[in-house]
Formats: sequence, structure tokens, C-alpha cells
Amino acid sequence: MPRTPICPDRLNVLLIGGGGREHALAWKMRQSPRLGTLWVDATANPGILAQGRACPEPISHQTRFRLNRWCEREEIGLIVIGPEVPLAEGLADELAADGRFVFGPGKAGAKLESDKAWAKEIMRAGSIPTAEGRIFTRPEQAIAYAESREEGCVVKASGLAAGKGVFVCDTPDEAVNAVRRIMGEDPERLGRGEFGEAGSTIVIEEKLLGQEMSVLALVDGRSIWVLDPCQDHKQLGEGDVGPNTGGMGAYCPTPLATDDVMRQIERDVLVATVDTLRREGIIYQGVLYAGMMLTAGGPKVLEFNCRFGDPECQPIMSRLEGDVLEVIWATAAGGLDGIKGGLNADKRTSCCVVVCSEGYPGPITTGHRITGIEAAEACGEPGEDVVVFHAGTATSADGDLVTSGGRVLGVTATAADLPRAQALANEAAEKIEFAGAFFRRDIGGRVLPAETG
Repeated sequence: MPRTPICPDRLNVLLIGGGGREHALAWKMRQSPRLGTLWVDATANPGILAQGRACPEPISHQTRFRLNRWCEREEIGLIVIGPEVPLAEGLADELAADGRFVFGPGKAGAKLESDKAWAKEIMRAGSIPTAEGRIFTRPEQAIAYAESREEGCVVKASGLAAGKGVFVCDTPDEAVNAVRRIMGEDPERLGRGEFGEAGSTIVIEEKLLGQEMSVLALVDGRSIWVLDPCQDHKQLGEGDVGPNTGGMGAYCPTPLATDDVMRQIERDVLVATVDTLRREGIIYQGVLYAGMMLTAGGPKVLEFNCRFGDPECQPIMSRLEGDVLEVIWATAAGGLDGIKGGLNADKRTSCCVVVCSEGYPGPITTGHRITGIEAAEACGEPGEDVVVFHAGTATSADGDLVTSGGRVLGVTATAADLPRAQALANEAAEKIEFAGAFFRRDIGGRVLPAETG
């Protein structure tokens, strides 16, 4: 048996990424007594920069050699990669070294997210339950197939599209339009659709019916720790209408999954996927995120992600108890089995509401002054908590906090149950002010009628 690694008492960490997910990770790792120096991306948002020191080196796949030398000088023991793009580029492979571990899969494992067509083949090879689908590299063939789908379908760009490359289509005309948006129409000029090269291959699937939920697990190459399930809300408008976004909010835990369903997902999806990858010669390490649909025929995979979701990470981190830094290190080092205390979750519910810029997910204007964060975090009764995580924020030349993106802040409330957490998150989000601010007020509403009777 291999010797179980032991987490150092003091650990210097580099956190890569600059959004809401990374602010939540930085906030949680700061609570660890093992944390030495937390280094963060110098281009990260002000919420992240307030948690650590700005790395003087630019962080990208292109600067990996300089970054490696800097990590050696600063005795970095752990690198945490938050976003999907550097993982897809293979940054985890490039930065791993003796005595230095990287939290996140290598380029081969990250294909589960960066190449939906390949992920479909992996699911077929592992008999992992998912929607029936076909893969296309020629727009004329995809259009012909889309025209034949009288019962509706889902059209997906195979590559990374910031959560916006999936189109749920009720009619053949909608499906054909989705193909054209993703792939373009000229078979000799692939990659000329809205998503560039990410749309040069597409997947067209049957449309599954049921409730969606997200199940995330930590994977150290051998062991799997399944976290409490979440439910996110991708569509722009209340009542789940409008275009898909990167995520308008999420809550955790969701009551949708019974213990039996969670055991089924762990066995037939998470463990089966890790085992199938191993047979392909890929040792998967990091977060394995399964987007699931609970259908009448059982849970089925909609998609895989290779990192924490954003905004799912915010309610997950708000509920986790214990030394999250130690657990992240153990995941990266292959030592989850050696952790005695492990992770527990707060019995309360967390609900994250994302406050967005006017025009999102389309064109927006930035630079609008933000106020109300302190007032938002002061909301709630004793035993309740509100944390506002920064996403698309920046500091102006005058020192003001201003908007810099479409998804601006993740207002995350933790309370006794979902109805109260939702109400508290909405109350706190109302305190946030900037020109054009808006948010969904129904995060968690898909299950609230059943809970409240």
C-alpha cells in the first residue's frame, strides 16, 4: 500500500482564478490554521485580493515556466486552480512538481468538460446513464438531423462556452437555429459560429424531463468524497425563462435527492466515471461535478464539469465545516483516506443570489459604483449569516468598488431552512446598489412549494 501523505502544518498556497468561486475558496481557506501565505492572481477581483497577496507573475499557460520558478522561490506547497480554461489548457500538468501539489485534473481529465463529445464517448464506454445523443462535425449533417427531431432536443457546443453553449429546443426550427448559431453554416469554415472553435463539434441529445441538480465530489485519484447536492439556476429570468447564463443562483443542500438516489449517483456515475477514466489511462484528481437530471427512469448525466461550479461553490463553502485547506491538499496529494476529521456540513441551508449587470448575458456597461455590501452582510437574525462574494468587481482609479462584469456579486445567506435562506438572500441582495443591478428572487423556488405545502 502506498504511504498516505501528511499535510504540512504550514502551507503556502497559490489560488488561480478571479471570480466568485475563487473568492469563496479564498474566504474558506483563510479560516485554516495551516495556511501560511495565500497568493492570488494579481488580476483577481478586490474580494479575492483582500484575502491574500498578489502574485507578481502573470498566471497563464504561456507563463508556466516563469510561474514554476516563482513557485519554487516562494515554497508554494499547493496550487488551487478554480476555472475550467487553465485546466483545459493543461496548467495542472505543468505546475505539479516534487513537494508541490495541484488541485485540479490534468488536461486529459479536464476533457470531461472541455470536450462534450469525448465525454459522451466516455459515458458510453462506462455504461454511465445519460441522454441518448449524436455527435456532429458537419453543419449540414447536424441540420438534417435537427430537422428530424420532432420531439425536441438539446443542442450543445462541444467545447467551452462559459455555460452559454447549450440550447434546449422544443421544435425542429429551434434546433436548426441552434446548430447555425453554434457551428455557422459554411461546412468549409467550421468554428465560425458564436462560440468559435468551441462550436466546431456539437452534440445533439434527447431532451430529458425532470428536476436538475448538481452532485460534486472530491476525487484524489483513488478515493471519492461526495458533497451535499446543490441545485443551480441557469436561465436568466424568474420561473426559469430566458437564455442560459453562467448561473443566476444556487442553493445547498437540495431535498430532491434521497439517500438511495445519492448512492445510485455515487456508484453508477461518479465511481463509474473515475473507473472508466482509469481504464483509459487517466488518473482523475480534483472536483468531479456531475450535472444530473432526475428522470422517471432514474438519474441521468446532463454534463460533467471538472471544477467547482460558480455559483454552486459559494453555498457549498458557506456550509462546510472543518479544515477545508487540509482536505483540498489531501485531494491533490492522494491522501483523502488519511484525514481523520474530514469535512462535515452545517445543518443549515445556504442560498446564493447573483446580482447582475443590466444587459447580461448580452452586452453590458461596466464601471458603475457599487454600494450596500456592508448593509447586506448585516442582514439576518442571530444564528444566520450573510456573506457577499465578489465576482465581476474592480477598484476604480478613485478607489471606488465598481462593476467589471455581467455577474457582479454572489449574495449568500445561510439560515435554518431553504424558505428562510431564500428570503434572507433576497433581503440582503436588495441592499446592493449599482446602476442596472438585477437578480432573480426565486432561487430555490422549484422545490419550495413541496416544502411549504
